[in-house]
Amino acid sequence: MAISKAQQKAVAKYNAANYDRIELRVEKGKKEDVQAHAEARGESVNAFINRAITETMERDCAATGE
Repeated sequence: MAISKAQQKAVAKYNAANYDRIELRVEKGKKEDVQAHAEARGESVNAFINRAITETMERDCAATGE
């Protein structure tokens, strides 16, 4: 099913209002490793990266008592 221009515009507007973007660069070949890891766990790459960030920040804060 094709997405209309109006729907694309609405999604872009929603995303701009509700999300920040972070550009991520990885070494050549690493992207495929990350995609395979996320897929093996039933996650999107975005969900996996967000989970990795959240879990690492929680672990770091617990270790330092923040």
